[in-house]
Formats: sequence, C-alpha cells, structure tokens
Amino acid sequence: APVLAAGALASVRHLKRCDTERAQQQHHAEILRRHLAERDLPVVVSPSHIVPVMVGCPVRCKALTDQLLKEHSIYVQPINYPTVPRGTERIRLTPGPLHGVEEIARLVDALDQLWAQFELERAA
Repeated sequence: APVLAAGALASVRHLKRCDTERAQQQHHAEILRRHLAERDLPVVVSPSHIVPVMVGCPVRCKALTDQLLKEHSIYVQPINYPTVPRGTERIRLTPGPLHGVEEIARLVDALDQLWAQFELERAA
C-alpha cells in the first residue's frame, strides 16, 4: 500500500538524519547484557543491538519462550536449527529505543526465574 511505503520511507529518512533512536537502542542493549550477566545468564557477546542468550536445547528453547509469553506476557523469538547449528539454540532479545529500564528489569527477572525452572545451564 502506498501509505505504508511512504511511512517506511519517512522512517528511513529520519533514521539517516538522526542518531538518537539508534544510540538509545544500543544503550538499552548494553543495560540488558549487563543485567543478564549479573544473573549468570549465558549472553553471547556481540556489538549488535541483538542480544542472544544461549539455551542449547530446541525443546527447552521453545518451552522457555512459550512460558515467557504465557506467564509474563513477553514475546521472545526462539532460534533453533536450521537457523543455528544443533546444540546452539538460543533466544534472541532485541530491546528497542522505547523500552524502559523497568521493562528490561522485568524481562531479566522473568528469564532468571524460568532459567531456574527449566534447569538451564548458566554462564561460568
């Protein structure tokens, strides 16, 4: 639809001129990484705004994301084979520029609880 294309074009033009949203997103990704690491959750180091957390089992990865949605109303994408090699299944967290510190804390609390519930391996 032309109106959607015009909206997308306006967004791209804005992001090319202004770095505020990108900087805020990177800041939120760093906050999320730090809070996950403080709970010994296995964060994959990356310079990206995408924050992968290793699960290592496709069944538990899917169950974890299902419970996160059911119990906490938080949608997270499970990343399983063939997108990643077997044994490296993970969840992919993508904090946005409009996510608040409270929302990030709520996500980390929920993940910490579910990590214990599913007896998932923590970072060394």
